[in-house]
Amino acid sequence: MSHAVVEPWGLSGDRRWMLVDAAGDQVTAREVHRMLLIEPHVTPHGLSIAAPDLPVLNVPFPDGRSRIDCRVHGKPIDGALAGPDAHAWFAKATGVDVRLVYLDDPTQRPTNPAYTDPGDRVSLADGYPLLLTCEASLDALNDFIAERSSGDSAPLPMTRFRPSVVVRNAEAWAEDDWRRIRVGEAEFRVVKGCDRCVLTTIDPWTAQRGAEPIATLARRRAWDGKTWFGVFLVPDTPGVRITLDDVVEALTQLGEGPVHLDAIYERTAQVRKASGRDLNNTFESTIRRTLQQRCHDCITPQRGPPLFRRYGDGLWGLL
Repeated sequence: MSHAVVEPWGLSGDRRWMLVDAAGDQVTAREVHRMLLIEPHVTPHGLSIAAPDLPVLNVPFPDGRSRIDCRVHGKPIDGALAGPDAHAWFAKATGVDVRLVYLDDPTQRPTNPAYTDPGDRVSLADGYPLLLTCEASLDALNDFIAERSSGDSAPLPMTRFRPSVVVRNAEAWAEDDWRRIRVGEAEFRVVKGCDRCVLTTIDPWTAQRGAEPIATLARRRAWDGKTWFGVFLVPDTPGVRITLDDVVEALTQLGEGPVHLDAIYERTAQVRKASGRDLNNTFESTIRRTLQQRCHDCITPQRGPPLFRRYGDGLWGLL
């Protein structure tokens, strides 16, 4: 894609369609791997879809008169049903009784309030409007995979991680420290890292499952019981168009201005892995040191047990 308009809930047209089962629950490629073989293309009039051994089907935007109560990650939303031809086509493509749903009202799903503002919304992405990754980080991960496999594993493509924005010419893992960025004229909050799921282990060209990248991430990029690659973005300037080869600028990085608790935790886990020190002690000391050195004008840490409280504008303090 050469350009896209940034909307409050994600890129224009991105992640607005989904499949649901007979009960209205979201169906994903985590459970139905054959979904990865389907090629959707957004058109001015709706969706064009292709899959092996099936004819191309053009699906118009639903008129909204036929609706369905459905659930995304267990949370209820109201969607517009596509026509019966689309349902039948997807049932053949997946081997599962499914229906195609369009999210015509993308204001329904709030993001996680622990990391975002009350008015932030997301379309049908897992949790946040955009996902950013860096080419250098993928290169580093592929180097780790090659080292672990003695060179027997082929490099993984970026498509395994399904990003909205890919950055080149940044240092590997630089995105871990970004807190606010500008892409062209569009500004974003970098609200948290992306914990990766089993879907990254499924080859999108064959729908076959393997061990990577989770096996290597679990050894190189694991903390808080999860594996991490990429960061989530929330737009602050919706309506702006971003284009291929836009300049990406880190406006605020870890160590500059207010510090989020999850950012400190990520850094703590890196310290723990390198030093072998106890996580709780390291976490507490890192919180105190960070707040004292970087946020002394915002929050004055007090003595006490390692309990934390959120203040306004995403600031965290140690009680």
